[in-house]
Amino acid sequence: MCGRFELKTRFDNLPELLKQDYPSRLKTKYETQNLIRPSDPVLVIKNEGKIQTTFMTWGFISPWTKDPFDKRRPRPFNARSETVEGKKLFSLSWKHKRCLIPASGFFEKAYRIRKENYETFWLGGIWSKWSSPDGAEIESCCILTTEPNDLVKPLHHRMPVIVPNGYEEQWTEGVKNAYELKSLHPIIKGWSTTGWIVEEVNKKPKGQMNLF
Repeated sequence: MCGRFELKTRFDNLPELLKQDYPSRLKTKYETQNLIRPSDPVLVIKNEGKIQTTFMTWGFISPWTKDPFDKRRPRPFNARSETVEGKKLFSLSWKHKRCLIPASGFFEKAYRIRKENYETFWLGGIWSKWSSPDGAEIESCCILTTEPNDLVKPLHHRMPVIVPNGYEEQWTEGVKNAYELKSLHPIIKGWSTTGWIVEEVNKKPKGQMNLF
């Protein structure tokens, strides 16, 4: 499961792929984020013929919902990678709308999991586009999860899918057939613990609040 993450990377140090085609004024408005929660806006890389950086709401909104602002309707912020292909809500997005969400760490309980060198990494996700009758659009996303590796297993029975560097285009482009879709399975089954650490984050100096 991934219900909290951070992006503490300064703009100049963000992956170059994020800066190839990004929203106007992002560079001047960009701020690092110590804690990102579901329903927050997040930076996302999508691919609709070409790779683009955009903002989306974290929390999947069904493209056929009548009212995307109805708080009584669930907005999944995670989806199980093992079943995403067979779920009506997610199947089309899994085939044609996979995305990448940059992060510098994610949280489980009172622990942060991050790269030893603080390098930014990619959370693998899927996204959706809701359109109103008058043409207004809302793009939203959720993070895929998989079985935990030895690093995360003591903390939780699920962990986010991490897409390795070099697989960005393969992950985000739409697939033509089931064979191409199956080629993604090795990516979502897990990631190596080499170069990663777990650190406790709930211990704060007196007078400061905990993250959770």
